[in-house]
Amino acid sequence: MTSLAIDAGTTTVKVIGYGPDGAELASSHRPTQVVRPRPGHAEQDMDQVWAAVASAVRDVVAALPEPPGLVAVTGQGDGAWLVDDRGRPTGPAVLWNDGRAAGVVTAWERDGTLEQAFRICGSRLSTGMPNAVLAWMREHDPDRTRGSRHLLTCGGWLFLKLTGEAAVDESEASAPFLDIRRRTWSEELFELYGVEWARDLLPPLRDDEDRVTALSAAATAETGLPAGIPVVLAPYDICATAIGSGAVSTGRACTVLGTTLCTETVTDSAASVLTDEPVGITVTLGVPGHYLRAFPTMSGGDMLHWGARLLGLGSVTDLMALAERGAENTAGVRFLPYVSSAGERAPFFDPGARGSLSGLSLDSGREDVARAVVEGVTMAIRDCLAASSATPELLTLSGGGARSAYWTRLIADVVGLPVAIPADTETGARGAWLTGLVATGREPDFATAAARYVRVAATCEPDTAKGPAVGDRYAEFLRLRELHRPIWELGRGGADRAGGALA
Repeated sequence: MTSLAIDAGTTTVKVIGYGPDGAELASSHRPTQVVRPRPGHAEQDMDQVWAAVASAVRDVVAALPEPPGLVAVTGQGDGAWLVDDRGRPTGPAVLWNDGRAAGVVTAWERDGTLEQAFRICGSRLSTGMPNAVLAWMREHDPDRTRGSRHLLTCGGWLFLKLTGEAAVDESEASAPFLDIRRRTWSEELFELYGVEWARDLLPPLRDDEDRVTALSAAATAETGLPAGIPVVLAPYDICATAIGSGAVSTGRACTVLGTTLCTETVTDSAASVLTDEPVGITVTLGVPGHYLRAFPTMSGGDMLHWGARLLGLGSVTDLMALAERGAENTAGVRFLPYVSSAGERAPFFDPGARGSLSGLSLDSGREDVARAVVEGVTMAIRDCLAASSATPELLTLSGGGARSAYWTRLIADVVGLPVAIPADTETGARGAWLTGLVATGREPDFATAAARYVRVAATCEPDTAKGPAVGDRYAEFLRLRELHRPIWELGRGGADRAGGALA
C-alpha cells in the first residue's frame, strides 16, 4: 500500500508519497506566502494555503504507482486560524511569529500571569500563541472574534478541509490552554488570560486514540485522493519532526533547522517540568506517555537568509561557504541572533530582544561577519539545549540546514555532542506518516515503526580539541546578551508600537 503525508510549513508545503517499505516514491513542494501588512504582523491567506496543499497532493497522487490508502497531515503550530460556522476563514491566519500582541504578553509578564500559566501548562507563552492573539483581537478586531466559530491551527485547518470535521490535536492544545498533567482544558488558564469567552471557539480535542477520520467527498474532488481513505491528524510539526527523526523515547534530542530553530528533548514526565524555570514549551509528543520539551526560537533559517542579504550574497549556501573561510574565532566579531520583530521566546522570553553585531574592527572581513552570524545562530542551539536540563548522548538534526556539511560540523563542535542526519529530507512528513501507520494499526507502536523506517544518512563527531575555545565563546555570548538587555529596554516602547500592540 502506498500512503501520503502532508507537512505544511510556514513558507513551504511539502507532500510526500511513500511505498510500503517506507521509500519516498514521489514528492511535491509549493511555496506559501507570509504577508506582513504592518510591522510586527505575520499572516497567511488560509485558502491559498489549502490550494497549495491540494495542488501538491494532486501531483503526488498522479505520480504514485497505485492510489494511496492513507493520508496524514501535520503543519506549523500556534497562531490563530479562525473559521466561521460553515468552515470558511473569517480573515487571514495569524501566524506563530506574529508580534502584534507584544503589549498583551508584556503585561502578562509584569503581572505574573505567564508565571502562573507555566505552572499549569508547562509552557512559557509568546506573542504568536492563540491566547495572546485572541486577547489582542478582542480589543482591536472584535467583529472577527464574534464572527468566528472555531479556533484552529494550520494542521487543524487542513484536517477540516480534508474531512469536514473541526478538531485540535493535543500537541497543539498543550500551549496555551491545556492542563498538561491532566491533559484536559484548563478553565483556570482561560480566566488567567481573561479570554473566558474564547472557550466556545475551541473544537473537539483529539488525543492519541482519536486521530483518524475518513476523507470527505469534497476533498476527494479537490485532491484526487481515493474516496473515504483514512485521514490522520498527526501532532504538529515540531512533534512530527521529532518522531520522524526517531526521537520517540525518553532522553532523545533533536534540533529542527528550519524557519524556526527548535531544539527538543523527549521526556516521560510533564509534572516535573512545572517546577522548573519557566522557559520553553511542553507539549504532548503524540507518542503515548511521552512529552516534548521544546525551545522554538522566534527566528531560525530566516536569520541566515537575512545574513546572506546583509552581505550581498545570493543564498544561504553562499553564506555558509563564506563563513567557512572566516577566522576560527570570528576575528572577535560576535552576533546576537534576536532579529525577529517579535523578540525572543526561547530559551528566554523578551518581546523587546534585538540582534546585534559587535566586536567589529577594520580587521574584520566579510567572511568573519558571515561566520559570526552562523556561529551566533548555532550558540542559540547550545543555549536551548542547556535550558532543557537534558543530557542527551546524541543530537539529531533535521530541516534544510542539515544539508550543510559545514554547519553540521559547527553544531557538533558548539554543542559538544555527536550529531546525526536522517536520510529523509522531509523529517516532519516522515513523522506524520509514522503517526498514520500507528494510528491505523499498520504498525504496533512508535518504537517499532521508528526502528523499521527511520534511517540515518550520516553522523558527525565534535572536535574535542576545540571544546575549551568554543566554551569561552559561548560564555561571551551569554555575557553579551546580558549587557544588551538595558539597550533592549530603552527601545521597548518603540518595539511595542512597531508590533502593533498599541495600535
